[in-house]
Amino acid sequence: MAQDPRWPELPLAAWAQTCETLHRWTQVVGKIQLALTPLTNHWWNVTLLTTARGLTTPPLAHRESTFTIAFDFLEHRLHIRHSRGTAQQLQLVPMSVASFYHELMACLQRLDVKVAIWTTPSEIADAVPFERDHSNADYDPVWVGRFWQVLSQSDRLLKQFRSRFIGKASPVHFFWGSFDLAVTRFSGRRAPPPTGTTPNVAAWVMREAYSHEVSSCGFWPGNGGYGRAAYYVYAYPEPEGYGATPLTSAGACYDAGLGQFILPYDAMRQARDPEALLLGFLEETYAAAADIARWDRAALERGTA
Repeated sequence: MAQDPRWPELPLAAWAQTCETLHRWTQVVGKIQLALTPLTNHWWNVTLLTTARGLTTPPLAHRESTFTIAFDFLEHRLHIRHSRGTAQQLQLVPMSVASFYHELMACLQRLDVKVAIWTTPSEIADAVPFERDHSNADYDPVWVGRFWQVLSQSDRLLKQFRSRFIGKASPVHFFWGSFDLAVTRFSGRRAPPPTGTTPNVAAWVMREAYSHEVSSCGFWPGNGGYGRAAYYVYAYPEPEGYGATPLTSAGACYDAGLGQFILPYDAMRQARDPEALLLGFLEETYAAAADIARWDRAALERGTA
């Protein structure tokens, strides 16, 4: 059976070093956004958003003006555009995280934008501060282009899934800390504070992120030790018996080590109908969390029509 060209192969081993470098580049941009935006519930103010060409910040306020920073993964450039009409750009080529950080900061200086950030990467164990990271320096435009294609298609389907829910829901957005595209549904109830630890993230940051009961899903390329691209779903707090839920989605399972349901990207892309498989996986894992935890589904859902 011919594979759907919209869903290319994305084996992490083929672009692992590029992935690590790009992860840190997005963190540099994300931390600039963090420094210049007021806190929005669950840190939604710091996430990057998809465009037709890559990922972007929203307009970032600086003095009485604004600017944006956008990754273009088609032409492989980083664009910094100011509301005054001025602009700077960086060509995305193999360069160290330190070089990327210094060049981006120099671009901002030329636009008369002054911003200071905490340069230690978040959610990465034993991470080297940006300005000293000379080892992560790979950038393969072919694999970045494939990653972007998968991210763009995933964004489209996650937005379709989000549209079926009329309760509180996040945007479909990109978290540069964990390097994943995600969307989250909320029951409306408060949640107990999380007790785990996350590298280079304060406990109060995670308390804000998980202040309310959620069912969250998304896509990530498998970096951070997992090793393969996958779609995931988890519930917080996880209701008793959630992981034992039987699934009908071919290839999907509950990963007890992660505390998440996983649909490997390869299982999805090789399916006869990849989109139906993914949407079915998202629906049945959300339903399991909502039913076991007794969400008011009649009040929260629009349905699939």
